[in-house]
Parts: sequence; C-alpha cells; structure tokens
Amino acid sequence: MPGCAESGFPLRIATWNVNSLNVRLEPLLAWLRDDPVDVICLQETKLPDERFPAEALAAAGYRVWFAGQKTYNGVAILSRREGRGAIRRIPGWADEQQRFLSVEIDGIRVLCVYVPNGAEVGGEKYAYKLSWLKALTAHVETLLAEGGPVIVAGDFNIAPEDRDCYDPAAWAGQILVSEAERAAFRALLQGPLVDGLRQVDPRQGVYTWWDYRAGAFPRNHGLRIDHLLLSTDLARRLRRGEVLRGLRGMERPSDHAPVLLELA
Repeated sequence: MPGCAESGFPLRIATWNVNSLNVRLEPLLAWLRDDPVDVICLQETKLPDERFPAEALAAAGYRVWFAGQKTYNGVAILSRREGRGAIRRIPGWADEQQRFLSVEIDGIRVLCVYVPNGAEVGGEKYAYKLSWLKALTAHVETLLAEGGPVIVAGDFNIAPEDRDCYDPAAWAGQILVSEAERAAFRALLQGPLVDGLRQVDPRQGVYTWWDYRAGAFPRNHGLRIDHLLLSTDLARRLRRGEVLRGLRGMERPSDHAPVLLELA
C-alpha cells in the first residue's frame, strides 16, 4: 500500500457533525473517554480558531487541527496519532467559508469536509454546492492519482440513494436528494472511492441525521448524509462500521449521529 505505514493499523475513524462544539464538547469528551477512537473528523464546530478547545482535547490524548469561523461552519480533525501537512482550503478553490481540512496521519491523507447544504434546488446556494463538490472531486482525483491512501469524511448533505431516505417519495427532487447532488456524489466515488458504511451495512433505514422536529428521531425518520469514503486500498481493510445512535439520543443532542468505521 503506497505511502501507508503498517503501523497505522488497525484504525478506528469516525465523523460527526456536532452542530456546535461548544455545546457538544462534554458529550464528545465522555465518548472519547469510554471509546478512544483513533481519528475523529468534526463538522459545524461553529467556533473561531481562538476559541477552539484544544487544551481540553489535548488533555484527553488528542492532537488537533482545526479551521473555524464564528457562528457558522468550522471543521476539525482529532487524532491520537501524529499528523502533518495540514491544509485548510481545497487547493485551487477560493472560499471564505471554513468547510475543508486535510491532514496526513500515518501516511493516510484524511480529508474532513462540510459540504454546503444548498438551501433549495436551483438557487444560488445550490449552484455553490455543486461547484464546491466539483472542486473537491478534482482535488481527490489528484490525490488518488498520486497513489496514496485517502479518506474523505464528513457531512456531505447528500443522501446518495433512496434507501438513504426514510420517505423517498416525499423527498423526491428536494434538496439533499436531487439528481444533480446524487450525480456529484457518484462522481466523487468514481475517483475511485468506496462508501465505507455501505460496504459493510447495506440495509434500508440506516440514517445519520434526524430533524429536531416532529419526533423524527424516535420514529427513525432520517437521512444518511454523513459519510466516510475510502480509497480502494483502505476499503480492503474495512471490517465493520456503525452509526452511533446513542449520541443522537442524549440530552441536547446534535441532529447528527457519528459514523464509525474499523479497518483491520
């Protein structure tokens, strides 16, 4: 496996849209105390860099890299292992919004992404989302062409297939499930990347996001929009994956649950 140290395995990696790290810091620390995942990608930290809780996470045993802004967006990568070569923007893509962070950890290039929501199909923010995804795909293709292992983790704001949506008929053509968004997701996979969770769990009804309203979580009215995409060399090591629903059911939860993969 080019560029990937055998010492980096086994590897447990997760992604979680925390929807405000300030609010979710204690649950995050409690999770990591009970189950010390090797690498965690966070989205929607919603903190400027000067307020990022680096000391608390260092005390828990994690190195941290972050790209934040006040009130909106923000991404971070936490790792129990050494990392280097942090990049805070998609190369060649000028963007003031902090939605991308990349770090090389044990020879694996880990990308943490918070893909724009898009707001409504056909609008200006929708066009921005599709352009953002095109830039991300071009960058990932460059990385894969260089031959190193790659993981792209985060909140993609896309439910790739009908089985990733609790009511496909009701959602048909809407934001998060529109054909152009799904086509952009497929283009990213053709890098080639593998949808890690779907490789080990093909079931209907496996979701990562539930609206706060209308009892969506207890009724399991959700969407699978948080993903861990692996280069094929890493996908061969994949042994299990799961959505950690318990963190969605806690008091004052994020509207997302973490996704965890284990590589042998």
